[in-house]
Amino acid sequence: MDDMEVKADALDGAFDAVLAAEAVDELKASVAALKAQVDAQAVAASRLPLDGAKASADPARDAFVERYLRRGIDAGVEMKSLSGASGGEGGYAVPREIDGSIAATLKALSPIRSIATVVQTGTSGYRKLVATGATATGWVGETAARPETATRSFAEIAPPSGELYANPAASQAMLDDAMFAVEDWLAGELGREFAVAEGAAFVTGNGTNRPKGFLSYAATNETDSARAFGTLQYLASGAAGAFAASNPQDKLVELVHALKAPYRQGACWVMNSDTLARIRKFKTSDGAFVWQPGMVEGQAATLLGYPVVEAEDMPDVAANSLSVAFGNFRAGYLIADRGETRILRDPFSNKPFVHFYATKRVGGAIIDSNAIKLLKFAAS
Repeated sequence: MDDMEVKADALDGAFDAVLAAEAVDELKASVAALKAQVDAQAVAASRLPLDGAKASADPARDAFVERYLRRGIDAGVEMKSLSGASGGEGGYAVPREIDGSIAATLKALSPIRSIATVVQTGTSGYRKLVATGATATGWVGETAARPETATRSFAEIAPPSGELYANPAASQAMLDDAMFAVEDWLAGELGREFAVAEGAAFVTGNGTNRPKGFLSYAATNETDSARAFGTLQYLASGAAGAFAASNPQDKLVELVHALKAPYRQGACWVMNSDTLARIRKFKTSDGAFVWQPGMVEGQAATLLGYPVVEAEDMPDVAANSLSVAFGNFRAGYLIADRGETRILRDPFSNKPFVHFYATKRVGGAIIDSNAIKLLKFAAS
């Protein structure tokens, strides 16, 4: 009996050894297959792209760039059209990655966009409710009556918007070149053209089929408590079309303190380079410049301790011009972007060039007129 048990144990051990060997073989086969897959991907990644083919983990981006932009094949590309019968009426949605590159370029080149509040909206009728007054309060004794307080007032802000467009062109030979990064070129071109157009609109736009710039709002010398909502406050420079002859920097100090303390956290100056060149020469009574360069690379220069943003669309110094703005633009100005950029490929209008007609709806308006102050170059 004992011999039979020993033989059975030996047989079980043999079966276990066979199963273990099979498991090891399967593991080795899996590792070999995985290694072959990794090697194949490495080889594919090291090859130069042929016939416009580029490796990407985003199929939507591949379809848009390699099929639609390069070849004009619209099958498989997301359509943004007013009519389902034709994709040419509304264009095609730009993939999120390329749209993000355009947005990054806009923020870098459009000075007001970089300091204002930017919201994404899915409709053209974006509205924002803004409180315009303070809730009334009072002090009472423990058992005294509590009279009713006044209700806080609200104003509805509907930023005027318009369709911003650009129409860059590239030759078909450029698009056929596999080494030509068409998506980078297109994002850069659209970003630069959009930035120039919207930069002017955010400053001086009249609100008709475009954003309303902050300099297009009414301005008065009344203080915050007396001024109507939606009207900006200005301080006079003391001379028509110039700074005051003596102590011109004093008006800049007054402009800073015309802005209430809570808004000064995050406030900045906005002016063009010609105006900044004049201000950079101002000195205090002890000979120190009021303008200070950034201490490290990438740090903005400061004027009286606040960063300076150069916006070339601000007016030059002239009689009654509003050439200097100081305020918290993140609290005071709203930019509403509706949806993504849309592109329509046009290879027919200007042969042998291919035009890319791009559109984007943008709106802008002041949401808090107490957050922005202006310097008016006038005697009073």
